[in-house]
Amino acid sequence: MASTSSAFNLATCARPNILKLIPYRCARDDYKDDGTNILLDANENSFGPSLPLNAEGKLEGFPQEIDLAGLNRYPDPHLIDLKQQLCDLRNPESPFSSPPLTPANLYCGVGSDEAIDMVLRAFCAPGKEKILTCPPTYGMYSVSADVNDLSVVKVPLLLTEDLTFQLDPPAINKTLSENPDIKVAYFTSPGNPTGNLLKTEDIKTILANPDWNGIVVVDEAYVDFSPVGSSLAPLVTEYKNLIVMQTLSKAFGLAGIRFGIAFADAEVATLLNSMKAPYNISSPTVALAGLALGEKGTAVKKENIAKILEQRDRLVKELPTIPGIGRFLGGFHSNYLLVEILNKDGKPDNITAKKVYETLAQNRAVVVRFRGTELNCTGCLRITIGTEKENTELLKRLKVVLEDVRSS
Repeated sequence: MASTSSAFNLATCARPNILKLIPYRCARDDYKDDGTNILLDANENSFGPSLPLNAEGKLEGFPQEIDLAGLNRYPDPHLIDLKQQLCDLRNPESPFSSPPLTPANLYCGVGSDEAIDMVLRAFCAPGKEKILTCPPTYGMYSVSADVNDLSVVKVPLLLTEDLTFQLDPPAINKTLSENPDIKVAYFTSPGNPTGNLLKTEDIKTILANPDWNGIVVVDEAYVDFSPVGSSLAPLVTEYKNLIVMQTLSKAFGLAGIRFGIAFADAEVATLLNSMKAPYNISSPTVALAGLALGEKGTAVKKENIAKILEQRDRLVKELPTIPGIGRFLGGFHSNYLLVEILNKDGKPDNITAKKVYETLAQNRAVVVRFRGTELNCTGCLRITIGTEKENTELLKRLKVVLEDVRSS
């Protein structure tokens, strides 16, 4: 029987910033995968993993490719061969004249979230220093800042005349120059939930700030849905203060293996690799990632991306034909769309959008993501691009729900 005389008090034992922490809210926190829902909420690859699967959906050669008998041994802590595959993926696409990437430029983590946190631990003193973000953006940057007891300074993205979201370099550089305690600036390109690429010259302008000693992180989780050559990863060999994060979760369709990547200057990458747990990436994850980055896997990836882009174009064309669908905000460089939901007066409206989101999920088994509380995203839903069948059902069911909600 446990003793009742202990002096333990969670409220005074735990770190104060952790007690106040508001955790990141995942797409599946509201509606679970019960096997019947059409899931268009988490920006996953609806066409499946970039792996050589047979007609039954089984991985060909699985026992041979992954040495299950070797699971009693620790995995490779350095991943040189896998890192070389990642360099071979990005170097040929580079439009820059920078020196080529090598395995020395890479840190691999358990999803990009581990890399996000690792950068903060490397460069920011808890309780003293800050990070900069540009909302609307990925919420995990602020959550990781809270965990590490760091303040967040926000410089909003500019909503431009063409309805895309872009950086405000003068405002960002002014903020960085006036706040030397900001050590890391996080930018997302393509943006989440905005879906458009940031301008390379804007990022270069910030990297060249003569007054600021800090790190620029560009999160490129969705870059493979953008035109070839869009990644800034090759620039890390030219800019020592640049880190570019990527993942196998999206275009490669491997969200379940949790594999994230950070490209960085070799000295910065060494710093991050020195901090990581000795064997942070499991052997099955390494084997599956290697298959996906191989010739057969990348071929599957290209096929799936082509299908996603075709379906994205379809939704861009067909969604506006539904009464109650407004403008697309952001851009068309990712595997999702950010679209306004209009009330019966024809205006973007959070009450209407939230009702459509809830009704669509609860009554019509289609789960999208409500983003109306994000800055400059009033009345918006974020819709992941699904398969042809899923998108057909989305369009049909969304039309019915909008009619019901707007007439009530």
